[in-house]
Amino acid sequence: QVTLVESGGGLVQPGGSLRLSCVVFKSRLTNYNMAWFRQGPGKAREFVAGIGRQSLTTEYGASVTGRFAISRDNSANTVYLQMDDLKPEDTAVYYCAADHGLRLVTLEFDYDYWGQGTQVTVSS
Repeated sequence: QVTLVESGGGLVQPGGSLRLSCVVFKSRLTNYNMAWFRQGPGKAREFVAGIGRQSLTTEYGASVTGRFAISRDNSANTVYLQMDDLKPEDTAVYYCAADHGLRLVTLEFDYDYWGQGTQVTVSS
């Protein structure tokens, strides 16, 4: 069973930065396109960022473009999300997801495997 484990969440002040990590176990990272989603309090889950198998393609949600950056290290089976200039509205549980498909996609129901999530809280 493929397992995704996120880490790096926490409490940060507005304007601060965090770096999330997601390690994939029991499979090779190169098998998947990868993405980060988030779900804030009382909100639906939303796409944050995605990256293709060889990092040739990336996509970002409109609310994070220019502030967040997704990357991957296939040799370490790890995907990262660098989050800068954090805002209170970025407060959410952040989930890592993996997709077998050929194209990088942004809809959550296209993703095959999910992590348990890591909490990010932006507050002064």
